[in-house]
Amino acid sequence: MATTTASRHDTKEQGMQRMEKAGVFVSSAIAMMLVTGCGGSDDSDTAAPTTASTPIDDTRRADAEQRAEQAESDAAEQAEKADQAEQQASQAEEDLESVRGELAEAEEALVAAEEALAASEAEAVEEVEAAAEEPPAEDEAEDQEAAGEDSGSGSMAQENAARSARSYLEFTAFSRSGLIGQLEFEGFSTADATAAVDSLDIDYNEQAAESAKSYLEFSGFSRSGLIEQLVFEGYTQEQATYGVDQTGL
Repeated sequence: MATTTASRHDTKEQGMQRMEKAGVFVSSAIAMMLVTGCGGSDDSDTAAPTTASTPIDDTRRADAEQRAEQAESDAAEQAEKADQAEQQASQAEEDLESVRGELAEAEEALVAAEEALAASEAEAVEEVEAAAEEPPAEDEAEDQEAAGEDSGSGSMAQENAARSARSYLEFTAFSRSGLIGQLEFEGFSTADATAAVDSLDIDYNEQAAESAKSYLEFSGFSRSGLIEQLVFEGYTQEQATYGVDQTGL
């Protein structure tokens, strides 16, 4: 009996020890659950911002893509404008080259006209000088005598001046003052040159018309410009106007 009682007592103590151990295990399990629960809550709180940040990233990415597309569109537009500007510049350069070519041709034509006019004048001077050196023919001598009688002067200087004046008029047109000036340039006195020119029967209207035609053969003139040029050459306003009228200008 004592042995049985002792065994029961041992069994009871063993049961109590098992229950204490079980309680420790339960407490440990509860503590673990609490720790695990808190950890889960922390993980949930930590993950929330990550989940919420995804739409923001998508919005930023969409904005960046839109800005990139707009920049690409702007770049294409600027490139097109640059191409148009380059084409316009090229066309302007071609037009400028064309104008330069026309200007060069006009300058060459003007130089050629001036050279031809100078050659014509030089030839006229040579002809006059050669004629002055030759003895007058019989009919020319008679003309000179008639001119001397008309002018009221029979001086040899005036006769020679009249002869030179007629020679000049065979090659080109002169106004009265222009012809007197040419004779003075040849060495005749103003009095002899004036007397010689006035002794000749010269239609200065026709001389003005011939001068106007000569000018238009070598250069372009407006009506008023050509009249002014003839007046500058010594023609009167009426003579210059008549001469220009004959050209149809």
